[in-house]
Amino acid sequence: MPFNARTDRDPIQWCIALSLAFLALLLWRIGFPSAFYFDEVHYVPAARDLLKLVPANREHPMFAKEVIAGFIAAMGDTPLAWRLGPALVGAAGLFGFSRFVWHISGRERATILALVLLATNFMWFVQSRIAMLDMIEAGMCMIGLWQFAAALRARRNGAARLHLAGCALALGLALGAKWSCAPALVVPGLAFFAVRVAQGGPFLASAPPRRNALFGGIAVSEAVVWLGLLPLVVYWLTYLPAMFYADRPVHPLGFIEQHEFMILLQDSVKKPHPYQSLWYMWVADWRDIWYLFKVIGGYQRGIVMLGNPVSMIAGLGALVWSLWAVVRHRRWDALLLVVLYAATLGVWAVNGKPVQFYYHYLLPGAFLMGLLALALDPLFARRDRLRWLGLGIPGLAVLAFAGFFPILSGLPLPSEQFYNVWIWLPSWR
Repeated sequence: MPFNARTDRDPIQWCIALSLAFLALLLWRIGFPSAFYFDEVHYVPAARDLLKLVPANREHPMFAKEVIAGFIAAMGDTPLAWRLGPALVGAAGLFGFSRFVWHISGRERATILALVLLATNFMWFVQSRIAMLDMIEAGMCMIGLWQFAAALRARRNGAARLHLAGCALALGLALGAKWSCAPALVVPGLAFFAVRVAQGGPFLASAPPRRNALFGGIAVSEAVVWLGLLPLVVYWLTYLPAMFYADRPVHPLGFIEQHEFMILLQDSVKKPHPYQSLWYMWVADWRDIWYLFKVIGGYQRGIVMLGNPVSMIAGLGALVWSLWAVVRHRRWDALLLVVLYAATLGVWAVNGKPVQFYYHYLLPGAFLMGLLALALDPLFARRDRLRWLGLGIPGLAVLAFAGFFPILSGLPLPSEQFYNVWIWLPSWR
């Protein structure tokens, strides 16, 4: 199915309403717990130090810590300030993901399904409520992909350039939050080039768009600037505060030296961690992380980072379906999501980082929800039993989210052992 075949009505009202509802749920009790939990112990102190231009947490890029520091400076050093940035970017990223799916698929129902499945896949919710780097990275990545897909649909040069500029800004900031999204940042440029080859140009100079042309009339040579150079410029500008450190400042021309230093620091983390896992465990939803498990206010409470067992496992079936759909029906929307999933997961299979965690599946897991939405969409139109599969999987995913909500949000549990209600596998302990 070509990208330009779009006949459904744009569900933008649903995208806005559901994203706002998700934000409201994120903000409910977001100040709990009032003390650091899990990796907040690293990133909030680093944000505090950043406000004083003191080096800290130098193994990671700057932007996510700048966001946390900005809210601390504006609102005070409180749990709400620590976590508000990830929550806002998480909700914006959810909206961006829905718009990305809409622009590449042109399917109303698939767009709404993708939004609901991502909002309830457990990971997006939990990671949006903790002061870590990952949601700011993932949310900005989704916004960038949305802008890229909007540029794909543009019919005028000016509109295409505006969206490509938004894409460059968002993707540069995503990379400036954390490097995990780097494989996803390469995909828009490759997709642009593939489209131009398929359409026979333009390659060197922009031209008025032809009928049914994609990306307006933007040429490949110009796209190299928007999708290649500008994101790197934005990324390097996020290091501006570090250039004013009193101790060991980053040199404005020291791009290579700075990254060699950061890689050295990251590779130095070799001590085993009880929650570490590997990429194939993430795919099977095999190993969780307890972000919080302690008595607070007289009650046992827990917050677990886990994938929704309904949608994450069903997504693997959708992954198989998507490969068939690409070959049999030329579903380029499915192909784009498969490439994004494989790229953001595959980097963890080959990079050799000694200690990895399930939250590194945040982006691949999101793209998997997009594939599941595309796979479920045609089942709604069927008149046989398969229609109930299309209705049942998202329905069960929402019910699972509601059922697991007490240990996704830290609600009080009746007893210390009550968490066993949700621990279906020994590896989830």
